[in-house]
Amino acid sequence: MTAAAAVAGALLAVQAPAPAQASSSSTADPVLFVHGYTGDAGNWNVMADRFRTDGWPSSHLDQWSYDWRQSNATTARQLSAEVDRLLAATGAARVDIVSHSMGGLSSRYFLKNLGGTSKVDAWVSLGGPNHGTDSANSCFDTSCTEMRIGSGYLAALNSGDETPGSSRYATWWSPCDLVINPDSSVPLSGAANTRTVCLGHSDLLVDATVYAQTRDMINR
Repeated sequence: MTAAAAVAGALLAVQAPAPAQASSSSTADPVLFVHGYTGDAGNWNVMADRFRTDGWPSSHLDQWSYDWRQSNATTARQLSAEVDRLLAATGAARVDIVSHSMGGLSSRYFLKNLGGTSKVDAWVSLGGPNHGTDSANSCFDTSCTEMRIGSGYLAALNSGDETPGSSRYATWWSPCDLVINPDSSVPLSGAANTRTVCLGHSDLLVDATVYAQTRDMINR
């Protein structure tokens, strides 16, 4: 998530550590990518290409787009339909969801409230405002107000078990992410929570190490 101006001005700086060894197979779950506030499907081009290189067929890589201005609950219902479409198209039993920023909020709503835990094997949040961010104080779309610290949307989403069901949950957060404030907003109780090196908010989408760790987590 970010205020529109912050996201629009963000630069995608690709980091290039030594690549991790590929561990994919064509039988892996299909991956549904969920972008964040002001984002679109193209945000995932670098990561999706890396998945292809590591053996995922294009039919199993769904760079999904939605109207980021609407309530995250509305997006969650649309995401539910997209999951069903992807499962039908691939013949898979479950999907993996990889989300960036605000995309984590709609996908978590789907898991918690719309039966998503029976359809999702692994869920990933890259720089998600899971407990709110003060950056949301400067934007006013419905989706953005839901990201404000203390919002009713977040209070309901985080009530009870933050990682329900048998799905596997993981988050990545950066100490240099200036969009998600505080940093402690990202980790979830019951998830595998990973601190990255110093990366900007959008860098989480393209960093090679974050990709390799994400790939290995969902491919277990």
